[in-house]
Amino acid sequence: MNYKITKASKSLTGSVNLTASKSESNRVLIIQALCNDSFFIKNLALAEDTRILSDFLKAEKEGSHFFNVGAAGTTMRFLTAFFSTRPGTRILTGSDRMKKRPIGILVDALRTLGADIEYMEKEGFAPLRIRGTQLKGTEIEMNGSVSSQYISALLLISSEISDELIIKFKNEPTSKPYIDMTLSIMKEFRVESEWKENKIIVKQQKYERKKNKEYSIEADWSSASYWYAIAALSDEVNFTIKGLKERSLQGDSSLVNMFFDLGIKTDYVDNGVLLTKKAIEKIDKIYDFQKCPDLAQTISIVTSGLRLKSSLKGLHTLRIKETDRIEALRNELQKLNVSVVVNGDNIELTSDNFKYDGTLIKTYEDHRMAMAFSVASTITEFILIEDAEVVKKSYPDFWKDLQSNGFEIKKY
Repeated sequence: MNYKITKASKSLTGSVNLTASKSESNRVLIIQALCNDSFFIKNLALAEDTRILSDFLKAEKEGSHFFNVGAAGTTMRFLTAFFSTRPGTRILTGSDRMKKRPIGILVDALRTLGADIEYMEKEGFAPLRIRGTQLKGTEIEMNGSVSSQYISALLLISSEISDELIIKFKNEPTSKPYIDMTLSIMKEFRVESEWKENKIIVKQQKYERKKNKEYSIEADWSSASYWYAIAALSDEVNFTIKGLKERSLQGDSSLVNMFFDLGIKTDYVDNGVLLTKKAIEKIDKIYDFQKCPDLAQTISIVTSGLRLKSSLKGLHTLRIKETDRIEALRNELQKLNVSVVVNGDNIELTSDNFKYDGTLIKTYEDHRMAMAFSVASTITEFILIEDAEVVKKSYPDFWKDLQSNGFEIKKY
C-alpha cells in the first residue's frame, strides 16, 4: 500500500508515546528463554521483528521445527545461535532478501564452538538446518567490522556454553554500543563479562532473576530519530517524546548531540524528553555512523532538507541491512534534487536546491527508508511513499502517530 503524506503546519507541538526498543526487547526475550527464573517483560516492543521472535521462542518450546523469520534480521541471527544450543533439529529460513544477507560469519563462529549447522542452499546463507548440541567455550577471533548482531548472538547464549567464551577482535568493533547493550542486559541477569583490551571474556554462568521478577523495556531511540528529524525541519517546536531515558542502554541516544548541531535542544523531563528549537550554524556537517548506523538515513534527509553539505562516514554495514541502504539512498535522494556522491562506504551530499519531484519514493522493503523519507513532507508540498506498511517491522504505530501530530495520510 502506498501513502501520500502532507503536513500543512510547519510547527511541531504536543507529544507522542514512543514505541518500545526492538533491540532491547529481542535481547531480553532470548535471556528469558534461557533464564533459570521466570520473569515478566514490561513494555515489550510491538515491532514485527519482536513479535516473530517471541512467537518462535514459544513455538520452539512447544516442539516446532520449521521457522521462517521473513525479513527479521536480528531474529535470524539470534535464533541461529539459540537453536544451536537446543536439543533436536530445526530449519531456519527467511524472505528472498534474507537469503541474500550473509550469515556465514556467525555460523563459522558457532561451528568453532561445536555447533552442527548445515547450509541447505547457498554456502554462507539461509536456509539453515541446525542440530542442537552442547557447545564448548574457546577463543573465537572475529573481524570487528562485522555486524554487532553476530557478536550479540554469541554473547547471549554464553550461559549454554561450557567453559569460558572469548571473543577476540581483529580491529575496533562496529556498532559497539549495541554490544555494550547486550553485556549490560546480561549483567542485569547475573552473567558478568570482562572487556579486556580487544577481547570479551564471559565465564560460564547461568541467567538468574532472583529478586525483581519484572524487566521494563525503554522506548526506542531509533524511532525517536524521526521525531527529531521532523523537529529539525519545522519552524516552531515544543514537543515531548515520552518513554526515553537520559541514561540509556541504546547507542542511538547519541542522536541528541547530532540534532543539537542541527538546531534541536533536548531537555530531559518526567518520563521523556522535551524538544525545542535553537540556532543552527550553517556549516558543512561530518558524521560517523560506525556506532549508530540506523541513524544514517534520517540524518541524510535532515541535512539535505536544511540545505547543508554533509559527509556521512562509517556506513559499511548499511550494505547488508534490509536492503543495500547506500544504493537506496543514492537512488531516492535524487528524487529530492540532492547530489549524491558515493565513495566506497561513504556518502557526500549536496542539496542547494532541495525540491521533491513528485515521484514515488521506493522503500525496498526497508522500514527505515519509509520512515526517514516520510519526514521530508514537513518541508515539501507532499511526499509519496511506496509499501508504507513496511514500518511494522520496527514502529507499527508510526503512521497513526504522525496523523495524531498534524500529518495527513492518504492511500495512493
